[in-house]
Amino acid sequence: MASWLDAIPHPPVAMEITSDRIAVARWGHSGSLDAFAVELLPPGAVIPSAVETNLVNSAVVKAAVAKACDRLRIRPEDVALLLPDPVIRVFVQHFEDFPRSSAEAIPLLRWKLKKSVPFEADETIISYFRQAPREIGVDIVTALARLRIIREYESLVEGVGLQPGVVLSSSLAAISLLEGDRPILFARISGSVLTTAIVRSALLCSYRCTDLSTYGASLTPQMLLEEIFPVAAYYQDTWQEGISSVRIAGLGVRLGEFSGLLEQEFHCEVKSLLSSAHAEGRIKEDARQLADRDLEGLVGWMLHRG
Repeated sequence: MASWLDAIPHPPVAMEITSDRIAVARWGHSGSLDAFAVELLPPGAVIPSAVETNLVNSAVVKAAVAKACDRLRIRPEDVALLLPDPVIRVFVQHFEDFPRSSAEAIPLLRWKLKKSVPFEADETIISYFRQAPREIGVDIVTALARLRIIREYESLVEGVGLQPGVVLSSSLAAISLLEGDRPILFARISGSVLTTAIVRSALLCSYRCTDLSTYGASLTPQMLLEEIFPVAAYYQDTWQEGISSVRIAGLGVRLGEFSGLLEQEFHCEVKSLLSSAHAEGRIKEDARQLADRDLEGLVGWMLHRG
């Protein structure tokens, strides 16, 4: 994961779009944070979806983007777009043999995943990277999305003179904040969406994005456990080892309500993603401003700015 994030382009501006806010950050030549701006969105303005229109109230969203960019005095330049997790589907697949050429690899991935996504293969935009497998062969992490949906967001930033140089899901950026050679279960709540992943020695072992039956403010510890347990159980059965720690994002001050049950179930420590990353020295001092606003996607992206 780290090598892949280090290898892709790193524009000086990044924008994270969620169902309730637009957050824009700009970095200087030294890699330090110059400034950032956050504009809140009204409920229903953005409804993340892999298939349907996302910018339901496009006028309001465009105005928020323009206001945030004006506050930072951003000129026409490249931007990294961090999008809501439901927009970009992520799969971890094992292959005994996998083509070296992307001209061969992409058609193979389209064919393998055509029944796993709710849109046609010719509507799909795909990115992938290799990682070390648990056994002989190769593991491929594939991110794919419906081109029409990606173009919605790209057109949004093009409207203020920015050019999308990188498109990434917020949680894939936030995963950069996880570090260690033992398996870490990561759960991130954003609105009514839960993303669960397991990372071990910088390898993405499992990834799942689901719609919750309620918004985060009404989520209960038992509901969260029932959603993340299948991911943990699959990992334990496949890798024959337990989870070593749990990191949570999106619960804010409510984390204490959830930690007891999760610690009892997984027999390990449960901490906030951002607070644990800060304690481990993973968050630079200038990134504290982003962390204080719970902008874990932008904080994670900042780790790989050269």
